[in-house]
Amino acid sequence: MKSTQTSTKTTGAADEKYDGFTDEERGAMKERAQELKKAARRAPRAAKADGESEVLAKIAEMPETDRVLAERIHHIVRTSAPGLSPKLWYGMPAYARNGKIVCFFQSAQKFKARYATLGFSDQANLDEGTMWSTAYALTELTAADEARIGALIKKATS
Repeated sequence: MKSTQTSTKTTGAADEKYDGFTDEERGAMKERAQELKKAARRAPRAAKADGESEVLAKIAEMPETDRVLAERIHHIVRTSAPGLSPKLWYGMPAYARNGKIVCFFQSAQKFKARYATLGFSDQANLDEGTMWSTAYALTELTAADEARIGALIKKATS
């Protein structure tokens, strides 16, 4: 009889097994597939209008703490970089230039994280030296935080 062995990947913890993607990650991938299907069916002008309403609807669904942050981020992005187009990206509010994501908001609840995140893609012009931040943890926003985010958004789109 032939014996078969199976390999088990570990995540670093001694007894934890890697079982693939989490339910939240699979859900985000399914949302992204739906977003791509919807976008393929829309005309470019309609996509821009739909993107705004879809982002606002997604923000409205968030728990209060995340919703407050997402509303402020949305306002800051729209006023700091009116040329960016709101759209959903993996089920998260995101903002694109020429169809490519520049920045996004990820709610804490989405992946059961401790804090919400403002992230930037490689399309953002934030390069500074040989190392720079591409994501920021958000727990609340002060006036100083909002000013800093506005400056980051402007720099990212320059």
